[in-house]
Amino acid sequence: MTSSTQGPAAVRSAEGTGAHDADAHDTGTGTGTGTGTQDVDAFDAGAGGLLRQPKAVWATAGASVVAFMGIGLVDPILPSIAKGLDATASQVSLLFTSYFLITAVAMLLTGFVSSRIGGRRTLLLGLALVVVFAGLSGTSGSVGELVGFRAGWGLGNALFVSTALAVIVGAAAGGSAAAILLYESALGLGMACGPLAGALLGDASWRYPFFGTAFLMAIGFLCITVFLKEQPKPARKTSLLDPVRALGHGGLASAAASAFFYNYTFFTVLAFTPFVLDMSPYRSGAVFFCWGLLLAVFSVLVAPRMQKRFGSLKVLGGSLVLLAADVLVLGYGSHTTAVVCTILSGAFIGVNNTVYTELALGVSDAPPDSVRGYPQRPVASAGYNFVRWFAAAAAPFLAPRIEEWADPHVPFVVAAVTALLGAVVVLVRRGALTTEAEELRPRHAAQDGVAVFAN
Repeated sequence: MTSSTQGPAAVRSAEGTGAHDADAHDTGTGTGTGTGTQDVDAFDAGAGGLLRQPKAVWATAGASVVAFMGIGLVDPILPSIAKGLDATASQVSLLFTSYFLITAVAMLLTGFVSSRIGGRRTLLLGLALVVVFAGLSGTSGSVGELVGFRAGWGLGNALFVSTALAVIVGAAAGGSAAAILLYESALGLGMACGPLAGALLGDASWRYPFFGTAFLMAIGFLCITVFLKEQPKPARKTSLLDPVRALGHGGLASAAASAFFYNYTFFTVLAFTPFVLDMSPYRSGAVFFCWGLLLAVFSVLVAPRMQKRFGSLKVLGGSLVLLAADVLVLGYGSHTTAVVCTILSGAFIGVNNTVYTELALGVSDAPPDSVRGYPQRPVASAGYNFVRWFAAAAAPFLAPRIEEWADPHVPFVVAAVTALLGAVVVLVRRGALTTEAEELRPRHAAQDGVAVFAN
């Protein structure tokens, strides 16, 4: 979501230009002393304290793993749900649509809520909603009930995940670099393990993965209640319309538009491909587990090095074109080819997630300025995610219907076209994206949990 993930690229980009990351500097992990810079990766510097974290950090990170597991949990069991509830593929795909539609709208609510009740209470509220609605999902007697409960789950997940990184940074040892690395590791682990857990539990019954998620999130709720202290509230309260107003910023609107098209491709792969592969829960879970591993590795390890060598916009444009080619081959290839292309898409998605984060943070990392018109980053990030998650809701809804109207190949053609459209936006708006990202190079890349949720 985007999520895209996120923020490491923004930290690295600041270092790549000789800037000082304030968090790293304050904790002794910065790249310079004020008289010069050293070629030190903030993640190498901050990772030393990665495992030496307070219990509050581990509690929040552990709950984050389960939260991200919930995104891909239903992938391997979508065919089983369809059979168990006597539903069509288009009906079952609404599990994703309801989830991400509520997530998109919730982007307008997260800042509004957390700026009034604080980070800890926002986390607990989100966890409580996930526990309730994940448990209710397992008791569903119809597709309509399951879709509705999944929507409530999406609201809880949005409240939790959009706040988790900011909380981790506030409590973590080792500076922002270690905190971001820990959070990204939780994201990758959750995205990889979600389909695997869905397969293992779903092989006995499609209901068990939902009960399992509710149980694990209940444990996370108890751990955060015990170990995490209340977080300070922001000095300024956020209104519901602030994120929408932030989209008047040209650079942010360009990044959001490109991410919208990309997210459509992303979630066509995630939500529609299981029906095309038509595999058992175990085999489908294994495929998406490998997909999640590639996503995590390329997001955390590969993308930053590619950006440093080739530049962010070139990497993003090339990755979007390769993703378009990949999904096109996925749609027209043999079954074995489809499996390989599904797994391979995780690499391109991982790269894209990281680069989109840098763009979104780069064009919005500044205090309000009445002259230049730059919005606050938390507000801008919420507006950015508000746009892109609508595509995540649209893809699962439209792909099965396009198949019904045409044939199984056409949804992947549409997905390839949307990936190319994302690349076109980057190409056409490269001046605004590059110039404003350079002017507004992120200084505190880990302060905004909403931005990280874009992964």
